[in-house]
Amino acid sequence: MNRARVDARTADAVGAPLPEPPGGAASTAPDATASSAASAVPAGTGGGGRLTSVALVIGGVVSLQFGAAVAVLLFPRAGALGVVTLRLVLAAVVLLVACRPRLRGHARADWLLVCVFGAALAGMNTLFYQAIDRIPLGAAVTLEFLGPLVLSVATSRRLVSLVWAALALGGVVLLGRSGFDSLDPAGAGFALAAGALWASYILLSARTGQRFPKADGLALAMSVAAVLSIPLGVASKGAALLDPATIGLGAAVALMSSVLPYTLELLALRRLPASGFAVLMSLEPAAGAAAGFLLLSQSLSAAEGVAILLVVVASVGAVRTSSSRGGPSRPTPGPAPSGE
Repeated sequence: MNRARVDARTADAVGAPLPEPPGGAASTAPDATASSAASAVPAGTGGGGRLTSVALVIGGVVSLQFGAAVAVLLFPRAGALGVVTLRLVLAAVVLLVACRPRLRGHARADWLLVCVFGAALAGMNTLFYQAIDRIPLGAAVTLEFLGPLVLSVATSRRLVSLVWAALALGGVVLLGRSGFDSLDPAGAGFALAAGALWASYILLSARTGQRFPKADGLALAMSVAAVLSIPLGVASKGAALLDPATIGLGAAVALMSSVLPYTLELLALRRLPASGFAVLMSLEPAAGAAAGFLLLSQSLSAAEGVAILLVVVASVGAVRTSSSRGGPSRPTPGPAPSGE
């Protein structure tokens, strides 16, 4: 998840400001600064610039999912909980240095929102990493993706959305055709729970963006998430987290899952409409499956491959349906996170 990346696909559906990146700028992804930059550029840019933006988004998706695969390789050293701690702490440090959020002048309700947002970030990342520790990366991303997809379908209020819901349900049935015996029930449950928190994260991100300038809210929430994750990481692996090699690999995970996707998507959103961006982000389950196959030797059956395809198609359809409701939308200033 954690994701971390802009969840424009769901922002379109709920009509809220564009959310910020989950895993550390996360799905991770661009923040409010990206939103503002995007809205400042006319939608009708040249075809060459649009193609470049598409390539940048795809690069961000690939980086995010291969970062998750590298995280799995780090599990023997730091454990799933330890990797979450490393990623969130490093992401929080980067965001605090980059954003330098103002600490004074916020109401008690603002700080409560930041704490809830941070708890959602910590929970989403922890659950997702628990999932990919037990089931193939492609399957985990597909199941987690159901959270934003359900949110998008539920807020669409169009009958055609039932088609996308049915396709997604068909994908889940294929993935769990033997009662999830082939996947591991706990891993599947962790992925679904991470998806539920991802949907909550999107809504919390929108509210945070309305109360805090730029990416200040995300930086503060990420710091809360990092603090919450430290006891779990220390209890899991303790001093092993201070090993230089482990820290270096953790930094690589943070770079691939947070910094690089954030940068690429920030550049892409200057020319690409939010609806188009959201469709490209729907390729994440397929990218996760490819990363799992190439780096982790996680092969999927034909049925599982079809399941992932169904969820991807359902996500694309849901995004197109929600964006056509009021015409193609562009990002609006607000908080920005992906996921995993």
